Amino acid sequence: MATSRADVEKGASSSPRKAKQEPGKVPAPLYPQHEGEREWTPWLVPSILVANITVFTIAMYYNNCPAHNARPGRDDGQCVARFLHRFSFQPLRQNPLLGPSSATLVKMGALVWDKVVHGHQGWRLFSCMWMHAGVLHLLANMLSLLFIGLRLEQQFGYVRIGAIYLVSGVGGSVLSSLFIRSAISVGASGALFGLLGAMLAELLSNWTIYTNKVAAVTTLLFVIAVNLVLGILPHVNNFAHIGGFLTGFLLGFVLLMRPHFGWMERYRLPAGSPCTARKYLPYQWALMAAALALAVAGFAIGLAMVFRGANANSSCGWCHYLSCVPTKSWTCAN
Repeated sequence: MATSRADVEKGASSSPRKAKQEPGKVPAPLYPQHEGEREWTPWLVPSILVANITVFTIAMYYNNCPAHNARPGRDDGQCVARFLHRFSFQPLRQNPLLGPSSATLVKMGALVWDKVVHGHQGWRLFSCMWMHAGVLHLLANMLSLLFIGLRLEQQFGYVRIGAIYLVSGVGGSVLSSLFIRSAISVGASGALFGLLGAMLAELLSNWTIYTNKVAAVTTLLFVIAVNLVLGILPHVNNFAHIGGFLTGFLLGFVLLMRPHFGWMERYRLPAGSPCTARKYLPYQWALMAAALALAVAGFAIGLAMVFRGANANSSCGWCHYLSCVPTKSWTCAN
């Protein structure tokens, strides 16, 4: 008898004996698909990819490096890839990531603390997550989006993954605005870290349906740690990473938890068992409520502090090291 598509997706063996030894367990380390759950066709993540590329293309069209760099008194070097005409990149001394100028990014919606607080342009908390500083920046983020987002959307659907992505992106912008005042910020990194945080929350809340638990949590924590360490390099906004991760982590407990599946499989109880639901569901609902309360409270407090012009650095003298650590090779000056 042919193995079902669901069994292949989950890495199940065709051997009945082996399947019997591990009833109800899911070998897939990061993306378990529970029996009977719907498998979605991803369309939101590809749409986000297209939207980001489109916004970057519009930014390059508006930037028009040859026209702006040809002005009298400008000696910033030649535009890169001049055969692209108005889509050519700014000189490398201005933007080594192969992209538009800072002025173009600001005009199109980059996160700038002064404009958000004093210019009443709160929409920049949302718009900045759709912009990128250059081709290299865009390429790195979009590859990460495909690697992380496609399988998550396939498993959990576009509504939940879309909500986590968007809210986490804004969460990263809020934390950035509290700590970074004199530099602009763009990129989808906060939203991507939100997906990583949600993955970790899903792993912890649905712990019992995993077979190789240690490998799953070790792999995920390693990926998160490496990306956070890279965030201490200059010109990388690690506060967006941290804010997005914390937001996604809390939302993961709210949106990605599978009620009672794990407990049923652990104790080999039939699906829909009323005693299991009565005994363990209250703990899961309590965890979901606590995570939701923390997320809402954190968002409300963070937004209130941002629009009041609060400077979080004054209350945390060492927090700036979370985004940049000076060494002999570089400084953290703007």
